[in-house]
Amino acid sequence: MEAPLHPDFPLDPSAPNSAQAASWVGPRHLAGDDGRLYDAVADMLASLGWTSLTIVRGRQEMDEAPEDRQVLRSTVLHISPDTLRWAQWVLADEPFHLGELPIAWQVSARADPSSPLAQWSAYFTPDLPGEVLVDFLVALDARDQPAVPLGGAELVLDAVTAHGWLRDIDQPGAGAMDPTFVSHLSLGEVPPLIQDADPRALVAEADEAGPVGWQAWAEPLLGAPCLWAASFGASVPHDLVAVFAGALSSTAPVLRRVLPESTRDRLLRAPAG
Repeated sequence: MEAPLHPDFPLDPSAPNSAQAASWVGPRHLAGDDGRLYDAVADMLASLGWTSLTIVRGRQEMDEAPEDRQVLRSTVLHISPDTLRWAQWVLADEPFHLGELPIAWQVSARADPSSPLAQWSAYFTPDLPGEVLVDFLVALDARDQPAVPLGGAELVLDAVTAHGWLRDIDQPGAGAMDPTFVSHLSLGEVPPLIQDADPRALVAEADEAGPVGWQAWAEPLLGAPCLWAASFGASVPHDLVAVFAGALSSTAPVLRRVLPESTRDRLLRAPAG
C-alpha cells in the first residue's frame, strides 16, 4: 500500500487534471511550470547521465502487521556522475517555504567529492518555468568545477537587460525587473535557512547583515502571493545565475497546456500546431 506524503503535491506531477489544447505562451517568466516541473527537470537530468534515488520513508501503526505498513514516498535525489552536484525534488517534504511558497527543487554543488558538505545551494518553488531550471542545470553539469566562482554580478544583470528588463533605479548594480514590474531579480541578503559554505552565514550577529546572494520572484499583484520564487546562496557562481536569468527573461515563447490563474490575463497565446 502506497500513499503520497502530501496528496496535494504528488511526487510525479506530470499530467494536468484535464487535457487542454497546447499553446505557445509568453512572456516566459509568467507562464508557470505547466504542472510538469518534476518531469521537465528529471527527464533532462536522466539524459545527462545523472543517477536518481528515491528516499522512501515508512510508517507503521501500533499492532499493524509488517505487510500493512504504509510507505510514504518522499525526496527524490538526482546525482551527477562525478558526485560534485545534485538536485533534490523536495516538494513532498516541504522543509520550508520561500516567498510563502513551498520549495520544489533544491540544487547543490561541492568542490570535493570527499566532503559531505555543499559549497552552495539554490532553491526553486513550483510554477518557475521548467525551461529556466533546465538551462541552469545544463550549465551546472557542463562546469568542470561547479563551486569555483566565475565573473561578477554584472553578468546577471547583463543577461536580463539584453532581453529588455530594466535595472532597478535605486540599485542599478544589484537589481532588475521586467518591463511590467512583475518579475524581479535582486542581489541582497540571503533569506534564513539557505545553505551556503560562506563563513559569514555562520558568524553574522543578529543585528548584522549576512552574506548576499541573488533572489528572484514574480509578484503578479502588489501584496498578493508570489507566482514563483528562487533563491541562490551567496556562493553560487554569478555565471550560473546569469544562465538562469537569461533563460528566465528570454523572449522565446514556451509550450503550455496549463496556465497560472494569477497571470492568465497577462499572457500572450498562440495555438500550437
